[in-house]
Amino acid sequence: MARKLVVFELADELYGLDIFNVREIVKDAPVTKIPRAPDFVEGIVNLRGKLIPVVDLKKRFGFEKREKTQDTRIIIADISGQETGLVVDSVKEVATIDEGSIEPAPAVTTINAAFVEGLAKKDEKLIIIIKLDLLLQVEEKELLKSISRDITGQGN
Repeated sequence: MARKLVVFELADELYGLDIFNVREIVKDAPVTKIPRAPDFVEGIVNLRGKLIPVVDLKKRFGFEKREKTQDTRIIIADISGQETGLVVDSVKEVATIDEGSIEPAPAVTTINAAFVEGLAKKDEKLIIIIKLDLLLQVEEKELLKSISRDITGQGN
């Protein structure tokens, strides 16, 4: 069985997200900083009237911060029902990966193994497949939801 992944680059490595979790890819949008947000939260972006929290994946994974380039993109993804922007170095392609070519995540990777679903091989390259639902801890997901509610005034 085949699976489609949005393949992106982050700190010179290839990563993949299941295409069903990706809503859209934005070239560049102004990000508004949020006071007292966690370090990895860049802020929020206003996308056609909808305010979406933005996470810098480099900071989330503990990589060294680099300046944004013309290739930098924000992937709008669904993380446990919360639309969230993910800042990546570049988006490479939508790849079709055979399920049989996906191997379990090794215990040691360049990012926290809890985020990794597995490794896919494509054209002699390895793609680290990210488990979006595990990218953020429960408290962090709640924090992003509360940031969205507070800003839009849609508190409970």
